[in-house]
Amino acid sequence: MPAQNSHPAHRVCALLIVGAGPAGLSAALAAAPAGRSIVVLDDNPAPGGQVWRSGAGAPPPDVLQDLQHALARYPHVRISCASRVVAAQGSHALLLESADSAWVQGFEQLILCTGARELLLPFPGWTLPGATGAGGLQALIKSGLPVRGQRIVVAGSGPLLLAAAASATQAGAQVLRVAEQSPWRQVAAFGAGLLRWPGKLAQAARLLHLSYRCDSYVLSAQGQDRIQSVRLRQGAQTYHLDCDRLAVGYGLVPNVELGRLLGCATRRTTLNGLALQVDAKQATSVPHIFAAGECTGAGGAERAMAEGHCAGLAAIGQRASASRLRMRAHWQNFADRVDKHFALRSELRQLAHSDTLLCRCEDVAYGSVAGCSGWHDAKLHQRCGMGACQGRICGAAAQYLFGWDAPALRPPLTPARMSTLALASEDPGALP
Repeated sequence: MPAQNSHPAHRVCALLIVGAGPAGLSAALAAAPAGRSIVVLDDNPAPGGQVWRSGAGAPPPDVLQDLQHALARYPHVRISCASRVVAAQGSHALLLESADSAWVQGFEQLILCTGARELLLPFPGWTLPGATGAGGLQALIKSGLPVRGQRIVVAGSGPLLLAAAASATQAGAQVLRVAEQSPWRQVAAFGAGLLRWPGKLAQAARLLHLSYRCDSYVLSAQGQDRIQSVRLRQGAQTYHLDCDRLAVGYGLVPNVELGRLLGCATRRTTLNGLALQVDAKQATSVPHIFAAGECTGAGGAERAMAEGHCAGLAAIGQRASASRLRMRAHWQNFADRVDKHFALRSELRQLAHSDTLLCRCEDVAYGSVAGCSGWHDAKLHQRCGMGACQGRICGAAAQYLFGWDAPALRPPLTPARMSTLALASEDPGALP
């Protein structure tokens, strides 16, 4: 068992921020001038979150470096990466774990900036090696995955498809198709509305790919040991493309697990998922807990930064300026347009066959759970969601496909070492 000597077993800070992406770093910078002790926690090896992820295949973006340099001026702000939340330890502390240590982090105020993950919907062949999410492919490329010379199909819905295709092209891949499931009229209306966001309009024009097609989506993927071809529908036609990789993502699902575990209220999203419910000050239903960024609803880095700034000020008892509130509303309007014009078509609910896997961790087929009354029934009788991801992938898919309620949560939030869980024994209410 790894020694736990990198951190004291118990620490306390005035403000704990979970998530070092755009929202979390912006919250820390807004709160830092107050002089209170701040800890920013993230499970990634470096700050930036998913949208600003850097690695061997991508240097840190300028905006991330600027935020890090600004925060470096405040010695009372500490960023702790490669650290994950295991469980709640009472109402004002979290049980945390890193590669070689575990500790209990106490706090007076908490800001949740836990981000979002891709919605992956099952179709025949989606579990073949070489198939990933659209954002997943982008993250792998940034981390150094070699794709030079490979033939790639990117599919799904939303602006992320173009960003993923651009990353693949810059890394030397041949992007054969960018298949957007939304029809042309919806995408055209979205593009016309970008005049209100000139930066986004310029970005869309820069990323637009010659292989971009609307009203198009993946029906199935084929291959022996890995992806070899994909079958797509465009309008009333179907066709095949030989390829080496397939990246499919249908938008983002907020990461609300920690917030729900802490008792924060949620609201429904357009994808039938959940987002943390916040008020005008980014406050959740729990008095000392705030939330910002994609966990309150997917909306991009600009919206996340605006919300993070407002949350950071609220956590230290200050109000955001009118200009900041207008900026937050401005980017919320952009997020609302994305939701409206890239709404998922009903045909995507019919792609999976009876033997198509829904839960990859436990090899549970779609047909095994299609007749279940809900998530609890599927989990109890078919082991759906019992694997390592604890229903984060199949649970989000089942919510969209069947309209089920979100899986019930029990700590630990992630698999953890026994030595880590032993720290929770000091508080009988921390773990059941």
